[in-house]
Amino acid sequence: MKKVLALILVAVLLLSLAACSKQPAEQTSTQPAEQPAAEPAKPHIGIVTGTVAQSEDEIRGAEAFLAEYGSVENGGIVKHVTYPDNFMNEQETTIAQIVGLADDPQMKAIIVNQSIPGTVAAFKKIREIRPDILLLAGTPQEDTNMVEAAADLVVDVDNVKRGYLIMLAAKKMGAETFVHISFPRHMSIELLSRRRAIMEEAAKDLGLKFAFETAPDPMSDVGIPGAQQFILEKMPSWVQKYGKNTAFFATNDAQTEPLLKKVAELGAIFVEPDLPSPIMGYPGAFGIDLKAEAGNWPAILKKVEDTVVEKGGAKRMGTWAYSFNYTTTLALAEFGKRVVDGTAKKDSFEDLMAAYEKYTPGAKWNGSYFVDAATNTEKKNHVMLYQDTYVFGQGYLGQTDEVIPEKYNNIK
Repeated sequence: MKKVLALILVAVLLLSLAACSKQPAEQTSTQPAEQPAAEPAKPHIGIVTGTVAQSEDEIRGAEAFLAEYGSVENGGIVKHVTYPDNFMNEQETTIAQIVGLADDPQMKAIIVNQSIPGTVAAFKKIREIRPDILLLAGTPQEDTNMVEAAADLVVDVDNVKRGYLIMLAAKKMGAETFVHISFPRHMSIELLSRRRAIMEEAAKDLGLKFAFETAPDPMSDVGIPGAQQFILEKMPSWVQKYGKNTAFFATNDAQTEPLLKKVAELGAIFVEPDLPSPIMGYPGAFGIDLKAEAGNWPAILKKVEDTVVEKGGAKRMGTWAYSFNYTTTLALAEFGKRVVDGTAKKDSFEDLMAAYEKYTPGAKWNGSYFVDAATNTEKKNHVMLYQDTYVFGQGYLGQTDEVIPEKYNNIK
């Protein structure tokens, strides 16, 4: 009995010792596990566009980029804001909207498209407070030298070469007269004014009559509705004055819709919009519902073409297969993202074109750096682009393969 008790006592002592020896390990195991290192914050991309009322293409491009990369509010990288419709009278609001994006410490690139008046002032303020942010301007509407000085990169439709190419296209489409419709504010924009001068010279060289008609500025007291109504009311008398074989061209996006409607009704000619796109003016003018085709540009082009041909516009109306401003919003945002990520260089023409090609499969582009007519200096941060013209019921005109006479580069 004594032996049994002794064995039990020994066993208890051994178990106690074992428990004591394990206790430090067990205590150590209850300490909080080391936390993994936090992921680095994602760089944010800011996009500024107008509203649907002013120009639908840019905002739709922003929405497509949002769908691809997600909004900042939902854990993505994109922050999109719009500037006021009446931006000429609300420049302080425009500037505040653009500069406000720089309040985000993770903001690394800001794209403004179209770069309306106020963009230069906004970019200058951002430079003062956040010099690390990449600033990209699409379709600038301010002094060329000022925009180039304020932005890291400026991208625009090549309105110098288009001054000749639009006239050549009009000639190919059977036009005998070309009517340019605009107003003083737009004619104060260097590249638009220069394009008009080139058009007039090209018309003379190609054997076309050239006429200029003034329309109300949508930024004036009449607003967008009044400016559009003016076009609707004036077109019958203009066609009667100049004839059906007249190509009409408006520098304002909002006035393109009523112009297209009347061109089709009256049997005139329309080469392409100021900022070309199959959804620039055509859906509104012809009541085309493109909800099912949204983002599918070949499908959009076909649906618009079918309607235009049905309305009698075959071989008399054209556009670009892909919207320039829709694509520019997307391409500049993608290019900005790639520069921030280190997969592209901000001064690389090839890297920029790669971003455009991502969103325009099958399209033909041509482009070059802007050359200042006054100094004959090539500006490496200002890229000018154009796409081939597509005529409904006919196809591409081969504009990107045309050799443009050197003389037009020197017209101011």
